Amino acid sequence: MPHEIFKRGKIWHYRGSTAQGRFRGTTRTTDKAIAQRVAAEAETREWKHHLDGPGAHVTFANAANAYLDAGKSTRFLLKLSDHFKDTPLRNIGSGNILAAALKLYPNAKGATRNRQVIAPTLAIINHAAELGWCAPVKVKRYPVNPKVKTPATREWVTTFAAQADADNLPHLGALCLFMFGTAARIGEAVRMRWDDVDLHKNTAKLSGDKPKPWTRTAHLSPAVITAMGNICGHKDPAELVFGYAESGSVKKTWDNVIERAGIERLTPHCCRHGFATAMLHKGFDPVTIAKRGGWKDPAIVVRTYGHALDDTTVTDVLFDTPVTQTTIATPATTRKKRIKLA
Repeated sequence: MPHEIFKRGKIWHYRGSTAQGRFRGTTRTTDKAIAQRVAAEAETREWKHHLDGPGAHVTFANAANAYLDAGKSTRFLLKLSDHFKDTPLRNIGSGNILAAALKLYPNAKGATRNRQVIAPTLAIINHAAELGWCAPVKVKRYPVNPKVKTPATREWVTTFAAQADADNLPHLGALCLFMFGTAARIGEAVRMRWDDVDLHKNTAKLSGDKPKPWTRTAHLSPAVITAMGNICGHKDPAELVFGYAESGSVKKTWDNVIERAGIERLTPHCCRHGFATAMLHKGFDPVTIAKRGGWKDPAIVVRTYGHALDDTTVTDVLFDTPVTQTTIATPATTRKKRIKLA
């Protein structure tokens, strides 16, 4: 809208909008004629900045290159660069980004569109904003209804490993125990080689390249050490620990073991879920769990795995008091009530 001037007390102020957005300020004068000139000059400056400012001709491609030059992640950038190409940043707003998400992933769920379009596009544009090339952008993300993740339990992984051993697949059983005991993803586990493992120090080095190269050292519990010791033998340090070339080669054999064991069909990733869930239920804090399990942010642990327990008696632990359920009579009625035992 064209600029307008208005009074606050005795001083004139101005407000208006251009293609770049709204602007407002004070004229610092009580003279209306001078105030109108100050407001007009402010509007002229806003338009000049929009048309001739440092980011007036910066394209998405320019911004993406600057983002990469800063050492940022390349994940999901190829499709975005092909879509936006040489579109000026000033022409990319919330509506354009949402439209890109629909076009690039027409059959995807909201979580995928958020992760693979909205988040990286905002990262690129807002990085350019930090360089003074454009204004920052905000986008309301697609609603997400996360599925409740089914975690593997200690009993489940123990049964799976026993069946794998019975089927002469000790490598698969060791893989299952390893993922449950370290929160390793299947891809991280299968790429691990024997020179990444130190059974004497109870450690294993895990690595990955997304969103950028990383490594972490995981502690190996006694049960995991035993399972891995059984498949160790005299191995070449460069040999794959679990003998699977890639994560996809595990699936069929994994499902067959589950069927023969007669247990619930869970994916290898459920072992990672099981690590976090079991650690939470054992009372460990999310910061510790995130550090030991390779999550970047403890909030992810809380948001994804911090489901409330159904047992209402858990609060008794505050007083370290044993309790039991019993039925006692009251003058008015007979009802169940919790009583403390000495």
